[in-house]
Amino acid sequence: MLPESLGWQGQVVLTVPGARKPVVVVTRKLPEAVEVRMMELFTARLNIDDHPYSNAELLAAVATADVLVPTVTDRIDAAVIRAAGPQLKLIANFGVGVNHIDLKAAEERGITVTNTPGVLTEDTADLTMALILAAPRRIAEGERLLRAGKWQGWAPTFMLGHRIAGQRLGIIGMGRIGQAVARRARGFGLSIHYHNRHPVAEVTEHELEATYWQDLDQMLAHMDIVSVNCPLTDETRNLLSARRLAKLQPHAVVVNTARGAIIDEAALCDMLESRKIAAAGLDVFENAPHVNPRLLKLENVVLTPHMGSATFAGRIAMGEKVIINIRSFVDGNPPPDRVIEGVTT
Repeated sequence: MLPESLGWQGQVVLTVPGARKPVVVVTRKLPEAVEVRMMELFTARLNIDDHPYSNAELLAAVATADVLVPTVTDRIDAAVIRAAGPQLKLIANFGVGVNHIDLKAAEERGITVTNTPGVLTEDTADLTMALILAAPRRIAEGERLLRAGKWQGWAPTFMLGHRIAGQRLGIIGMGRIGQAVARRARGFGLSIHYHNRHPVAEVTEHELEATYWQDLDQMLAHMDIVSVNCPLTDETRNLLSARRLAKLQPHAVVVNTARGAIIDEAALCDMLESRKIAAAGLDVFENAPHVNPRLLKLENVVLTPHMGSATFAGRIAMGEKVIINIRSFVDGNPPPDRVIEGVTT
């Protein structure tokens, strides 16, 4: 029998060369470099055809895995966690958001959960800024019109949009991504405002020339563009409700690259259809991958398929984070990106 020792939180750590590699089940296809490294380090079970796991497949995975590597497409609820075998001690999420994982149930079973913060900041901020530019300037609408062969040439009043410079940008959630968006927006001449649970450090506020609004309702009433950059939690679900959306001015633009359920999607459709707000740029949706058919019919909406972090560099960096978390845990050390219920990293 192999010698063992107790590592971090008392998990069993194999301490001799050649010890059994942990069984790591990966629920979606990852970049090739990441999968190759996982095969070298672990007994990795990969998803070759990249199909979303069914509930039955998730139940089978947690019954045999030492480590589960899920993504946002997997619902790791209490029932799935209850079905886990005693050997499952780590859920190493491939992604930052963990609202698809029941953290309380995991904690009760003694299962550690990690995520991949920090490496997606710049990519997500880039796409957010692209939507901030595209929606007011009607870029997607113009591109569709051109491809449809409907362009009749330049005209003084054709495809008029709204100027970006000098507008007020209200950022909801001033974490890593919110601050990265603010830095980009300042370069385009936008005035930075934000709502957060607490003000950011004074030095950061000074650097970004940002104005803090404790009252979200008051901020919304004064903004030209609103960018949603907060995590999805019980407190932020439907944060932009019908009541709050009604605070926006008719020329306002809403951009969301966080999570779809933060906005009341039906109410947003009402506002866009009635032109009570001017436009929206959305990378996430309330019932993804299903997109509300009302959104698909609207010309004043720019829609992208949850691609905020979709860069080669970003996805490889996510995979590297997952591997580091697994190796740290297996070696008996605290994983660097442990998620604690109620705490967002």
